[in-house]
Amino acid sequence: MKTGLFFGSFNPIHTGHLIIANYMASFTELDEVWLVVSPHNPLKEKKGLGNMYDRLEMARLATEKAEHLKVSNIEFGLPQPSYTIDTLTYLQEKYPDRTFALIMGADNLASFKKWKNYEVLLKNYQLYVYPRPGIDLTEWKSHPSIILTDTPQMDISSTFIRKAIKEHKSIQFQVPDAVIAFIESKNMYR
Repeated sequence: MKTGLFFGSFNPIHTGHLIIANYMASFTELDEVWLVVSPHNPLKEKKGLGNMYDRLEMARLATEKAEHLKVSNIEFGLPQPSYTIDTLTYLQEKYPDRTFALIMGADNLASFKKWKNYEVLLKNYQLYVYPRPGIDLTEWKSHPSIILTDTPQMDISSTFIRKAIKEHKSIQFQVPDAVIAFIESKNMYR
């Protein structure tokens, strides 16, 4: 079983995340994709980050009808901030019969050398990379561990969604209806 790990804050999860995850599970050699909700990304500021359990629940609501997409809270029990290498080491011990791969945007790959133990990640794992506008990946194109995909691009971000909510604008079709209902019920991002 080859499992793609799509790490993110998912603050909140939106259609762009889901299209990427579904593409990776359907159009690559990955058997399934786990959306790994990160309590805190060490390269991002914690300010403005929604409660991790709310973000986990929104990811579950968004993927409940997708057989090949799972949601993971594996990093909730690990030291914070979460480093990908530590999470992968833990997952490999817990699931020795699975092969794990990383899913990331071209923007993350462009700054990949800032990641903790990035050389070990490149040596031991495949990276499935989805395109981002304006990101040059020339230096990575021929790396044997990197698979550049033709994932459809959507110019949508959680930052944009949070701003729209704050300004009382509609986010219909950009966020699954069940997630919108959850956000409204908790009065999030106002």
